[in-house]
Amino acid sequence: MLRALCGATIFTLALSAHAALDIGEAAPDFSAQAALGGKVYRFSLAESLRKGPVVVYFFPAAFSEGCSVEAHYFAEAIAQFEAMGASVIGVSGDDIATLSKFSVQACQSKFPVASDEGQAVIGAFDARMPTRPEYANRLSYVIAPDGKILYYYVSLNPGKHVENTLGAVRAWRQTK
Repeated sequence: MLRALCGATIFTLALSAHAALDIGEAAPDFSAQAALGGKVYRFSLAESLRKGPVVVYFFPAAFSEGCSVEAHYFAEAIAQFEAMGASVIGVSGDDIATLSKFSVQACQSKFPVASDEGQAVIGAFDARMPTRPEYANRLSYVIAPDGKILYYYVSLNPGKHVENTLGAVRAWRQTK
């Protein structure tokens, strides 16, 4: 019994810690419909990287409790990211109409969220939830202006994504 429980725990940990894109790898370039403050526009990762590092964070579903909490945390910290020259974008499989509302309410009109209904971006970043592949996993990447992955963090708990990605941007800035 104990052996089965330990094996299940190790399997669960392995699933939650999985990310195909490793530090130093090139991040997939993408553009997608996004909303900022309720206004829809075309987001381009390449264009954003010209301005500085980009935090691309994936979340399962707009307006779910954890996703709303995480968006609030990012909104509260956006000035800290901007002070270091970084930008933030959230990505989910939600439709753009839902994300347009989410961008105002949960994101407080402080950063954009992109719609990936076809899951092309979610797939390219290996951000599918292992147990529910129809949803994005809660996975955050920090991407350097050269397009390389600086850091990633995966956890369904929304509490540490902002703190950890801020730390990664801060560490990158100290090397520049």
